[in-house]
Amino acid sequence: MRGKNMKSKISSQNVNELRPEYNFDYSKAVRGKYYRRLLEEGSNVIVLDPEIAKAFQDSASVNEALRSLLEIARSTKRLTKRSTGSPGKRVPR
Repeated sequence: MRGKNMKSKISSQNVNELRPEYNFDYSKAVRGKYYRRLLEEGSNVIVLDPEIAKAFQDSASVNEALRSLLEIARSTKRLTKRSTGSPGKRVPR
């Protein structure tokens, strides 16, 4: 009985009537407004976990941290890279 009353209320409302917050003047809309900027910047959208996002103020600080991490990874990779000597010989410990 209760569900039936709800359905009758909904069906009695005008289906074509939108809420005021959904009124939008599409005559002023610009198609692809941000498309060119995204192409120029080469932006990728990446969603950070909330605890990670709290550590950074903006995208510039995230980029700075990631660049630093990449630089550290590159420098330690050079330090730990195996020698190009023959694979059969091992140095005794």
